[in-house]
Amino acid sequence: MKITYYGHACLGIQIKDINILVDPFITGNEKASHIDIDSLKADYILVTHAHQDHTLDVEAIAKRTGAVIVSNYEIVVHYQKLGLKGHPMNHGGAWQFDFGKVKYVNAVHTSSFPDGSYGGQPGGFIIESEKTIYIAGDTALTYDMRLIRKQFDLDLAVLPIGDNFTMGVEDAIQAARYVDCDRVLGVHYDTFGYIEIDKPRAKAKFDSKLKRLILLEIGASMDV
Repeated sequence: MKITYYGHACLGIQIKDINILVDPFITGNEKASHIDIDSLKADYILVTHAHQDHTLDVEAIAKRTGAVIVSNYEIVVHYQKLGLKGHPMNHGGAWQFDFGKVKYVNAVHTSSFPDGSYGGQPGGFIIESEKTIYIAGDTALTYDMRLIRKQFDLDLAVLPIGDNFTMGVEDAIQAARYVDCDRVLGVHYDTFGYIEIDKPRAKAKFDSKLKRLILLEIGASMDV
């Protein structure tokens, strides 16, 4: 399993010959200006919630690639009305896709489209395939995260660390404890002023708690 970071909370996940995009927000991110969305491959697009900084490029990429949009019921219906393909889910539900099993789990945040229309309830994803990863989405620290360790043996947790709108570094460390995962990929930081962080300090805080915080450069990849 290969993960590429496209800035903010956007990831590319390659599982064998299947390509998955998560929360594509690229063209609106000045820090990701070197990423050409027309070059990105996508068989599936996973969307955690409807906010613009997670959905801006969903429609353009899905139209070009024919990707299946996987999200909550309301978000998928929204895109199906635009003629795009989708697979609706809701909290606690799981589905076996051709690349692996996906479970839609709780997140504490808000969810609305840029025009203010309802975007369902936010969520996160657990993907079980060659490896098992938890994509928290935009969320506060929640005690529900302790349930994840009871069902899954995680190889990687993808957690927001930028604070203000989501968990900050300290809460993300606690989240890593709750889900029992020592390897964390940080997302949702540095894109704009409210969520800028001190990266060396954040890594040092994780290190002090015997956790590893991975912060990829935009466009860089890692193997899980």
